[in-house]
Amino acid sequence: MKAGQEIDNLIAQNQDWRGFTLAKLRKIILGVDPEITEEWKWMGSPVWSRSGAICVGNIFKNRVKLVFADGAALDDPDKIFNAGLAGNRWRAIDFSEGDNINEKALQSLVRAAINYNLAKTKK
Repeated sequence: MKAGQEIDNLIAQNQDWRGFTLAKLRKIILGVDPEITEEWKWMGSPVWSRSGAICVGNIFKNRVKLVFADGAALDDPDKIFNAGLAGNRWRAIDFSEGDNINEKALQSLVRAAINYNLAKTKK
């Protein structure tokens, strides 16, 4: 099965706010750049990439987590990272039921992650 189909299945299996949230996050991420690809890795996680991993999405019992692989290296002027803040590499955004998604801030983080990945490949 292709990654996009696996992600579709994950969303379909979670027909509550969590599936809706992951679907919305996916749409926002894919809308940033047409060269973003979807992958299915690490025993069942959606991964969005462009010249390297941008972020990983996971559904948990009480939250949807979006982990940015190199989040510690990214500017977060809107302060939407709210998890993994003490680490030296990744940063995450935990979404709980009823949380609003700051689309502009998320788009900016995705663009920053792409630029970070592209800069790494040029070295």
